[in-house]
Amino acid sequence: MRMHERLKAGRYPNCRKLADELEVSSKTVQRDIDFMRYRLGLPIEYDQLHFGFYYTEPVANFPNIEISEGELIALYVGQKALTQYKGTSFEGPLSTAFRKISDGLRDTISMAWSDLDSAISFRNTGRSMADIRLFEQLSQAVFKQLETRFEYKKPEGGRYESRYVQPYHLGCVENLWYLFAFDLDRQQLRTFALPRIRGVRVSKTQFRRPADFSIGRFLGESFGVFSKPTKIKHSIRIRFDAFAAPRIEERQWHPSQKIKPLRNNAIELSLTLGNLEEIERWILSWGTHAEVLGPEELEKNLAKTIASLSATYQRVA
Repeated sequence: MRMHERLKAGRYPNCRKLADELEVSSKTVQRDIDFMRYRLGLPIEYDQLHFGFYYTEPVANFPNIEISEGELIALYVGQKALTQYKGTSFEGPLSTAFRKISDGLRDTISMAWSDLDSAISFRNTGRSMADIRLFEQLSQAVFKQLETRFEYKKPEGGRYESRYVQPYHLGCVENLWYLFAFDLDRQQLRTFALPRIRGVRVSKTQFRRPADFSIGRFLGESFGVFSKPTKIKHSIRIRFDAFAAPRIEERQWHPSQKIKPLRNNAIELSLTLGNLEEIERWILSWGTHAEVLGPEELEKNLAKTIASLSATYQRVA
C-alpha cells in the first residue's frame, strides 16, 4: 500500500529508495513491483528520465484481493456461519470486518450476493452470550501470553471465585466460547466458559506457553469441552437402531470413533473417552434409539438418571 501511495502521488519511487524506506532488500521491492504489475494488473512502468516507477494511467483504488467464485462461496459460507452472533455484541465488529473484505474485492466475479443468499443459510441455537470487551481482553492475553486475573462462577456454584491463570487458548465449541488456561492456584489446566467470567484484569507478567500444548490433544479424550486429568480411559460402545444409524454415520462425533454394522440396519458406535459426563447427556438425547453396551459404569449412570426422570414424570404416566 505504501508503494502504491508513492506511485499514485507521482513521486517516481525506485527499488533502492523503497528498500531503504520499507527496510527490506531491493530484490524484495522488485518482487513486489512484479506482483503488482503482473498479478494485480496495475499499469506500472519504469521512467528512465526520473529513475523510478510510475503509473501510466490513473489508479482509483488499490486492488486488495483477487477472488474466484469458489473462494467467494467459501467466504460467504463463513459469513453466514457467523450469523449465530446476530443481536450480540460480536455482531458489529464482525459485520464491519466482512464489509471491509467485500469492499476490497476486485470486480472479476459474476455471482451476486443475492444469488448466494437464496441458496445458502444457517440456523443456530444456543449462541454464546459472551461480551465483546471481555473477549478482546482475553484474546489479547492469549496472543501476548500475559497472566490474567478474573472472577468465575461455576455452573453449580452460587458465587464468583477469584482465578489467576495463564491463558493458553480460546475456542468456540457447540456455539459457546471457552478459555483454556493453566490455573496457577490449582496447578491444573482448566476450562472456563466466557459467559461465566467477569472482572478481567490482564497483568504485565508474561509467561511462556508450553511448547507441547495442543488443544486437540487436551480435548482428545473429551466428547465436548469437559476434560480433567485422568489416567482412566473408557471404551464406550453404543448400539443405535435403524432410525438413528444413518444420522450417526453421516457425522464425525469424535476422532476415536469406529462404526460397526449390526443386524436389522443397526450400528455399533465405539469411542474412547477420558470421562463419561458429556457422553451420558448425548446418549440420553437419542432416547430409545440408543442403547449402551458398555462400560458397566456408564450403564449404571444412565439407569439412575432414567429412574430419576421416571419419578419426576410419574404424575403424567
